[in-house]
Amino acid sequence: MMTGANDGGFTERQRRELDYHQAFAERHRAKIAQPVLMDVIEDAARRPWHGYWSTYDVLIAFAPLGKRVLVPGCGFGDDAIRLAHLGAEVCASDLSPDIVEIARHRAAAAGAPNIRFDVLPAERIDYPDDSFDLVFFNDILHHVDIPMTLAEARRVLRPGGTLIANELYTHSVMQSVRESRFVRNVLYPRLVRFVYNTNKPYITEDEHKLDERELAMLRDILGPDTRTRYFQLLAGRVVPSWWPRLASVQRCLLNLSDGIGRRLAGRILVVGTIRK
Repeated sequence: MMTGANDGGFTERQRRELDYHQAFAERHRAKIAQPVLMDVIEDAARRPWHGYWSTYDVLIAFAPLGKRVLVPGCGFGDDAIRLAHLGAEVCASDLSPDIVEIARHRAAAAGAPNIRFDVLPAERIDYPDDSFDLVFFNDILHHVDIPMTLAEARRVLRPGGTLIANELYTHSVMQSVRESRFVRNVLYPRLVRFVYNTNKPYITEDEHKLDERELAMLRDILGPDTRTRYFQLLAGRVVPSWWPRLASVQRCLLNLSDGIGRRLAGRILVVGTIRK
């Protein structure tokens, strides 16, 4: 286990997240030998109904070649490595030193040794002002203090820089349903194995999905051309995400009205240009 990380000044929430992800890294130590799949950037056949694949459609269209890209909450390095293969100059950070250690090994094995990896909380990233063309959040905002993290992203992005976020989402009304006694104590425990194929889904004590209020924060720091797309009405929530027959049904429903996605979706893709 990697030790000696500077955790001075961490909040209690950050310490809990750090403890969880250090244990998570230990459980997934085998990741260090697993290559990063490049299908999401190389396959000609795309999956527009899928939030992650749609995010990479946007990243590829952004044309990362020669641009400076920041990936906060980089995890085991998959996105940082893929962006480096697309030609970006990548800096990536994570709260957990053990996770960063695994990411560094994977980057070297993938032929992307020049990625700069740092052990940093997303709320306090040690990079200069106006130093990046793109900040990419992938499933990290629900683990952090969202206002502080967005303020840091705004600070380090150059004027006119791009922010792309692929994140878990829930409308506050839907979240109140999820937190009701019946769902929390009766329904959810019965769905966990069915939906996630595990008894211990990747959910930390303090995580908070983006809701319409945090989405408003994002739109407030981005320009008027901010784009949003919603995903996951049912898949990944009440049935497994790989159920193929749901893909076209969900896409049709989400295309009918932005209001359907805003109220019922479980994932959101946000793309916008930073306003200073």
